[in-house]
Amino acid sequence: MSDRGGAWLEAAENALRAAPPEALLPTARKLLATQVQARYVTLLLADYGLTELHPVTTPTHTTHTIALRDGAPAARAFVAGATTLEADVAGTVTLHLPVTVRGDRLGVLSVNLPKPSLGLTTVMELRSFATAMGHELVIADRHTDLYLRARRRQRLTLAAEMQWQLLPGRGFVRDEYTLGAHVEPAYAVGGDNFDWSTSDDHLTITVTNGSGHGLAAALLTNLTVSALRNARRAGVSLADQACLADQAIYGEYSGRRCSPTLLLRFNLATGEASVVDAGSPQLFRLRNGTVERVDLEAQLPLGMFEETDYREQPLGVAVNDRLVIATSGPHSTRTPGVDGPGEDALLATIVATRDASPHEAARILVEQLMRVADDEDLPGDAAVVCLDWRGRA
Repeated sequence: MSDRGGAWLEAAENALRAAPPEALLPTARKLLATQVQARYVTLLLADYGLTELHPVTTPTHTTHTIALRDGAPAARAFVAGATTLEADVAGTVTLHLPVTVRGDRLGVLSVNLPKPSLGLTTVMELRSFATAMGHELVIADRHTDLYLRARRRQRLTLAAEMQWQLLPGRGFVRDEYTLGAHVEPAYAVGGDNFDWSTSDDHLTITVTNGSGHGLAAALLTNLTVSALRNARRAGVSLADQACLADQAIYGEYSGRRCSPTLLLRFNLATGEASVVDAGSPQLFRLRNGTVERVDLEAQLPLGMFEETDYREQPLGVAVNDRLVIATSGPHSTRTPGVDGPGEDALLATIVATRDASPHEAARILVEQLMRVADDEDLPGDAAVVCLDWRGRA
């Protein structure tokens, strides 16, 4: 990239940071019109169910949406995470640029340009600009509802609103691993949830199978996730994180409600991993094209009894392994040692999606299971987390 391009990008990022939260798109339009002669700029955000791209407009939803499965250039850019180019008869081209933040897919920035201004340097500059736009969108969501409203195909239930506010995102990428996740029913999810946190040396993942339905389930899960975060941030071991969360939940519900949760912790430097199985979320490992359910030491769900003592057990993870964590929604209740039809479908889909990104694999896993259920939505909540492990060189 040229020095001129770098200087322009730095000025553009400063302009985006200085813009009011609701004015990111008008600011982007002015910047790109001046720098690359952009004729129009559209910001498309993925809806909560990952089925459509919605343009950011005021008022919201005043123009058509783009189905993510219809093969349109903007849809391909989002699904593949790669820039796509669309030419038209007027002698202009439209670049569709993925808008991501550290691997979390937010949407697509579509920029229409005259052909003479399009070159490799311009494409690289615009890709960097779209990434900067993504970072500002995440910050803007703290101060305005504009972009959150644009993502909605329909109204969220109160329980779903609470659950989405808890999530860390739906993807994360760093050298050692790639994470992708999805929840359904997106607009009415009750208790199922996932969380993760990374540091220089460790990755911690928790997946909770919220019991009950609606607001009651969301309140229980909110307490569970908050208690686990509080314990994790205190720097205690994985087993002690489970113990402290267990005490918090029991202290509130006295055993009337419990929160089945799977806790995992990875040492990024050594590749060693440990797990606490405190309930029903299931763990599957795809290695060399073969998938298996990882049998773990089943321990009591969080909050079932007072002062439960939890134990960590080692988890074998090798370079190029794919781990899939699924709450009880996606697979049938099973007898130990006996796979049900829901689990058979899940295993088959894990293998079939082995070449897809973790983001797409998580979405497809839930989508396929909805198809198996022969219903628009799963009968219960479903949370799926997909981790591709590369380890540290």
